[in-house]
Amino acid sequence: MKLNFDHYGNTLGNKSLIILHGLYGSASNFKGLAKVYAQKFDVYCVDLRNHGASPHSDDMSYPLMADDVIELMDDQNVTKANIVGHSMGGKTAMQVALSYPERVNKLLVSDIAPVKYEHHHSKIFEGLNAINLDQIETRSQAEQILKEYEGDAGIRLFLLTNLVRNDAGGFKWRLNLAALEHQYDHIADAPHGINYDGETLFIRGELSDYIHDQYVPETLEIFTNAKIETIADGGHWLHAQKPQEFSDLLMRFFNED
Repeated sequence: MKLNFDHYGNTLGNKSLIILHGLYGSASNFKGLAKVYAQKFDVYCVDLRNHGASPHSDDMSYPLMADDVIELMDDQNVTKANIVGHSMGGKTAMQVALSYPERVNKLLVSDIAPVKYEHHHSKIFEGLNAINLDQIETRSQAEQILKEYEGDAGIRLFLLTNLVRNDAGGFKWRLNLAALEHQYDHIADAPHGINYDGETLFIRGELSDYIHDQYVPETLEIFTNAKIETIADGGHWLHAQKPQEFSDLLMRFFNED
């Protein structure tokens, strides 16, 4: 599967940095930060399968998504890269490291642990499916429907970045909504593998429970050369909520000899 990506920075000899977004996201989520990181790295912001402008597939699992990333690296002649992943993208990044450790320089995982989570996106799927694309004429109409299922305006705005115009002037979903819903058990699953001993940094938000204290022992058992940093007052979307603090940790980690 040939993934769509945005590329920032082309200085010969720069280290490659691959950034993987979370569920319902896209390469554009990191656009602003990627331009900053491109001063030091060759940056690839990726649309994972069934997201953004990447191809759709009925199949979705972390081994498959890791293979997608490796195919992109092969196509771009990237032998080894620093890899950053947020949430679902963090699990994909972990899977790349577990399956292809020789292709990873350093690994940074943002607010997700290598564990299976309970299904907590049912209302979001219900809300997105409640939007009848044949009946809405404006994005605000879609938001009014979604408001009944998701009370946070910021999350609604984020979700509706996936609602785009079709060739006929109506709306369509750019993500593969049906596949994401049907394959959600695989998305909630843990990455597959025994352990990874490369340098790894987990960044968690103080206000988020995705890397709860109870998950720390298992995380450090699988990622044996990992450290965990906590951003004060941060939630799940650290790169958007605390971009300076997140970027300071990222640049410090990847620039360490």
